[in-house]
Amino acid sequence: MREDRGARLITFQLTGPLRPWAGGATEVNLDASPGDVRGALAALFAAHPGLRDRITNEAGQVRVHVNVFVDGEEIKFTGGLSTPLRERAQLHVIPAISGGS
Repeated sequence: MREDRGARLITFQLTGPLRPWAGGATEVNLDASPGDVRGALAALFAAHPGLRDRITNEAGQVRVHVNVFVDGEEIKFTGGLSTPLRERAQLHVIPAISGGS
């Protein structure tokens, strides 16, 4: 019996400030079944280690100024890093930008 490995794919959409640490990619596809956001981020950081300090703090929590969405829902309201992921989940990582006069 053939296993459909394509069903394990998760996709990260990265905004401009994060792209330099992902080789300039706007989208990162990972063949993984992490189960939750914490596992998905671990898989992302394994592929692109430079993103870790831009997305999470020293305690491994998502930085205050970074918003993570799973299939359009912000994880602050769905369980944080423990938010479960369905197969082929879409994750958007969006750091807040402020400043200027």
